[in-house]
Amino acid sequence: MTRFAPYSLTTASFVLASLVLAYEPVRWLIGTWFDPSYPSSGALYLVVILALLAWSLGSAVTGPETRHRQTAIALLLVSGFIRFLSQVLAINVIGGLALALDVYALSVLLRTGSRARPVSPFWLSILFLFTLPVERIIQRIVGYPLQEISANLTCWGLGLIFPDVQCSGIRIELAGKDVLVDLPCSGTSGLMLAIAFIVVLNALFRPGILVSAFWIALTMSLSLLANALRIGALAIGLSHPEHVFGLNVMAQPLHDIIGYVALGLSLLPVLAFYKPRRVNRSTGTTGWFAWSPSRPVQHLSALVFLALALVIVTLPRNALDVSAATQPQILPLSLGGEFGVDEDLLPVEQRYFEQYGGHAQKRRYGALALTLVQTTSPLRHLHAPDDCLRGLGYDVEFLGTRFAPVPTALYRARSETGEEWRVAVTFTSSTGETTHNIAEAIWLWLQNPGARWTSIQRITPWNLPDSHLETFEAAAIAALDLRTTISSKTISREG
Repeated sequence: MTRFAPYSLTTASFVLASLVLAYEPVRWLIGTWFDPSYPSSGALYLVVILALLAWSLGSAVTGPETRHRQTAIALLLVSGFIRFLSQVLAINVIGGLALALDVYALSVLLRTGSRARPVSPFWLSILFLFTLPVERIIQRIVGYPLQEISANLTCWGLGLIFPDVQCSGIRIELAGKDVLVDLPCSGTSGLMLAIAFIVVLNALFRPGILVSAFWIALTMSLSLLANALRIGALAIGLSHPEHVFGLNVMAQPLHDIIGYVALGLSLLPVLAFYKPRRVNRSTGTTGWFAWSPSRPVQHLSALVFLALALVIVTLPRNALDVSAATQPQILPLSLGGEFGVDEDLLPVEQRYFEQYGGHAQKRRYGALALTLVQTTSPLRHLHAPDDCLRGLGYDVEFLGTRFAPVPTALYRARSETGEEWRVAVTFTSSTGETTHNIAEAIWLWLQNPGARWTSIQRITPWNLPDSHLETFEAAAIAALDLRTTISSKTISREG
């Protein structure tokens, strides 16, 4: 069998091509770990991956010789194609997926699955996906159905104990206290931790695909139940504080302790019963790609791959999800007795909208700053205020939600100089939907991709008198013709 020499021109060319393709995705990925607008803990997962690699590589290879080099090269070729899609579609996450294949290829090349302390290359690559900002992606795309699942499970559980529970969608009323299962309560954080836990076990035990799928499905189900248990405990603490010795369950560290305890209880069955039989993978399963070309063909193919890599990284980026042209909304000349003064977008904002379409407007009315973002691609343009404000250096706290006179999410933002602001945001569509929840807005848009969505953000000083604040809010709602709701309750924050 023809083999690739460790330091041949072929090997060097493939390695160089892989580094060229991986540079931009790696730079973006590392940036997400330090960018406050990405609430990512991906670096911690990388530490786990490196620990598993070190543990396995510290043992000798025990399996027979396989075509692991050819398999690794085949994986790199597939990774190059994915990197091509990432470049031309201008979607960084796709480039991150290519990095996961690179990890797979590296693990196969190092033969981690054929050592005395084996670790599955496949499950290592799956674990690498957690280094990406996947929690934020999942929360935005399926956060709303996860909220509804959590609310329904919580309502069912509370109904077994309290007869006065009333539930409507993601709202739960217990003892006259209205609790909202908002986006932070969707359970995505616990779900990601639980899945990462079972992926690590799969990497070490290397069960068959059906057994692995069973344990992943079971772990996900237990995680959803744990989130419902957590929300139920917080709801009881809010509505019946006497049952928790008068403690404030929303205060730290008690709030997080309740969540970790619930998650830990959900993982106990996995720890107790996860004992799958290992599948013997030392007989060539890492050598599924059979290729034995002559040495000149090896050299030529490697140089062609290197040339393609250089071409791929220089291709123009044409984003797939660019917003269609939108007609700017006419902002009122005055609000609350204050005349409006237009404000320019930040240079980074201006470049972003020029590249990805959409439209943004800023106007200040005395103490009130009004920002509108219009787009037909909300996955690209719309986000909760904490995403961008944290990126600008603000410390942001989610305060809760109110539904009257329009659904509104409320935040408190504190600048590095100590200034504090009240931020209110509402999302509305051209088809008449209005919500406080970015996940619900995206969920509705996925069902009607042709709709135009608008983010309406109102920013006022934190110490602005309530009377002035109400005047500004009422004037903005009337001027922008926002649809009102019949609810008159303020919803407690829960999550």
